[in-house]
Amino acid sequence: MGFYQDFPGFRRGWVSMDGPFNEHLIRDFGGLSLALAAVLIGAAVIGTTAVARMVSVAALLFSVPHISYHLGHLGHYARTDQVLTVVALVLTVVVPLVTLLLPGRRKVVSSSATP
Repeated sequence: MGFYQDFPGFRRGWVSMDGPFNEHLIRDFGGLSLALAAVLIGAAVIGTTAVARMVSVAALLFSVPHISYHLGHLGHYARTDQVLTVVALVLTVVVPLVTLLLPGRRKVVSSSATP
């Protein structure tokens, strides 16, 4: 059947028992979004290449399926909202991609020795 009907597989209905678009679903999505935002902010503060790349991969794992869904479900929006939605969602994919493609910072080692 699928995730909605069958999760976790051995027992039916853990997701579907609350109905579609329920408070539990929205809280989970909101909590995950806040967690991703916290990690993105942390990466910006820490500022290392490895952390930035790790967070970029996490952001893409969220954003690519998200934009994929919305690109196929724009019909109910007015034209202006369609454009604004696509622009906003494209940014959530482009920014992490740019971060992944930027070269890392190299550490400069001083050659002068202090006594």
